[in-house]
Amino acid sequence: MNHTPDQKSVQKPVQDFALPQRSTKIVATLGPASSDLATLERMFQAGVDVVRLNFSHGTAEDHALRVERVREAGARTGRTVAIMGDLQGPKIRVGKFRDGKVTLAPGDDFILDAGMALGDASGVGLDYKELPRDVKKGDTLLLDDGRIVFDVVKVEASRVHCKVRHGGVLSNNKGINRMGGGLTAAALTAKDMDDIKLAARLGVDYLAVSFPKTGADMYMARTLLQAAGGQAFLIAKIERAEAVVPGALEDIMAACEGIMVARGDLAVEVGDASVPALQKRMIRLAREQNKLTITATQMMESMISSPIPTRAEVSDVANAVLDGTDAVMLSAETAAGSYPVETVAAMSRVCIEAEKSAPLTLDREFLDRVFTRVDQSIAMAALFTAYHLKVKAIASLTESGSTALWMSRLNCGVPIYALTVQDATRTRCALYRDTYPLPVHYRGRDREELLLEAENVLVAHGAVQEGDIIVLTIGEPIGTSGGTNTMKIVRVGEHRRS
Repeated sequence: MNHTPDQKSVQKPVQDFALPQRSTKIVATLGPASSDLATLERMFQAGVDVVRLNFSHGTAEDHALRVERVREAGARTGRTVAIMGDLQGPKIRVGKFRDGKVTLAPGDDFILDAGMALGDASGVGLDYKELPRDVKKGDTLLLDDGRIVFDVVKVEASRVHCKVRHGGVLSNNKGINRMGGGLTAAALTAKDMDDIKLAARLGVDYLAVSFPKTGADMYMARTLLQAAGGQAFLIAKIERAEAVVPGALEDIMAACEGIMVARGDLAVEVGDASVPALQKRMIRLAREQNKLTITATQMMESMISSPIPTRAEVSDVANAVLDGTDAVMLSAETAAGSYPVETVAAMSRVCIEAEKSAPLTLDREFLDRVFTRVDQSIAMAALFTAYHLKVKAIASLTESGSTALWMSRLNCGVPIYALTVQDATRTRCALYRDTYPLPVHYRGRDREELLLEAENVLVAHGAVQEGDIIVLTIGEPIGTSGGTNTMKIVRVGEHRRS
């Protein structure tokens, strides 16, 4: 059969678009500093792969407008950018003070009173009314991310009597954690249930669930999401002490597509010194179970007000990259900071440099893996072949994205291009490490025609050139989700000359 390139089937890159050569993805939170179209375009060009909508702030109309602008900015820049909604979770916080804040000194007596309206120097009310039931004498409470520490002296009805161990300024609505965890607040609140419906309407690609303690919390979120018509992948935010005890993390992972290492609240509950080892354990376990990982909290916090990061922040981001995280996340840095674009660019540079020293250990990692599915076996065979042949690229023609996901769990040093006709799959793949999603448009059943378009798309986007060797994975019959059953080694341009 003679073939000529079908120019109509190849989506031309928008403007001067080149695929980023960065394996680790960047998640950027949107807010007042980053919601206009011009800033979004610059952030996308600097390297944003996923935007985060923080449902703790803003109205449904605000989020809908941001989604609209994200999609427009993606089209203008030629970038595939996924959208993640992030649920607020339970508000375990103090109430409001009559004067907005109080100053507490070590040794002061202070009451957390579920029945108090406005607080003063003697005590404050609670948004979380169940706190008196959840704590007892001898417990340690950490407020405002651990900046203020209370020792519980006694509990009387709705009142928790405390002694200030470490003081400071305590202002309205600051968070409360119990050292070691144990607060019984449900992971999903009434607001979260409404926001799940909003996420479904907006068509987000990922939905992050705050404070899950068990897999049941994730199953409930999925049930509500699907009932609302949403198909987003679920990300469990690991931020409770209960979530990292033996067995609990595995239970949560089994019920979702990925986790977020949410180091802020987690550090308060388990102690900051425990977090680095937990981060490594969580990322390693997630990759072994073919789950996604996002590392978050204070990654470049100084860039809220500075155009350059601290050396410690650079090391922190690089360490997460070397741990194997799929993505690193920016919060206030891009939502409210003075340098959102510069922060994304700085994070991208750090990721690229760290990846240069990431070890390739594919042969060793294969030793402990057992494959029971044909499509997963094909994915692993493609990785092994690409690694040893030193090919230019791996091209996964995929309906669901599963093959690309499996390949992205192991580092073989070869970029993975997820080629798909499904828009939802393409945007989801934007979060996968080492994976670059590209659209194809051929919907027929002719394998050779589809392979030809795949080559055309890769060449058009600068991923490969004539004569390069690539590894292709494809399923037959074509168009069937979960049907990857073929691997092919191809020299680019052979289809044109055949």
